[in-house]
Amino acid sequence: MLGAKVRTSLMGVLIAFLGVMGATYAHALDTPAERPILTISGKIAVTNNNSTAQFDRPMLEALGMTTIETTTPWHDGKVKFEGIPLDKLMKQVGATGQRVAVVALNDYTTEIPMEDFERHNVILAIKLNGEYMSVRDKGPLFIIYPYDSNPALKTQTYYGRSAWQVARIDVR
Repeated sequence: MLGAKVRTSLMGVLIAFLGVMGATYAHALDTPAERPILTISGKIAVTNNNSTAQFDRPMLEALGMTTIETTTPWHDGKVKFEGIPLDKLMKQVGATGQRVAVVALNDYTTEIPMEDFERHNVILAIKLNGEYMSVRDKGPLFIIYPYDSNPALKTQTYYGRSAWQVARIDVR
């Protein structure tokens, strides 16, 4: 049996730890009001549905959108994508892994090192040229690198990481 002083000290350490952890992540996630379009699982600390974080489109947009204008191998000329920075999304859910497995609606899966998100300012695009992307147009979510910002990004490695019709992200 632990003495009262030891229990009190341990409780104080635990409360301090939880306070630090809470400051690390954004506020708790709301429950999606619309149909979820993204589920994040794995090594995450912030959830809203059992052990997953589910997002509808308004929840994703509320995180703050950014724009990338770039050429891609899938479009003619330069196009404009709007979406959520993936490093911000990973911080929102308290992701602690080194890699993510991204799974598309058709079960296409690709692995991406989490360091890519901040290093290359990768976004989870919701809009293409100002319009929401439909499933037919590689939506509703498409991982986009700023390909024109660095010639090294115009390779099969990064094109292969650029999954479209993204449905799930598993943090590993």
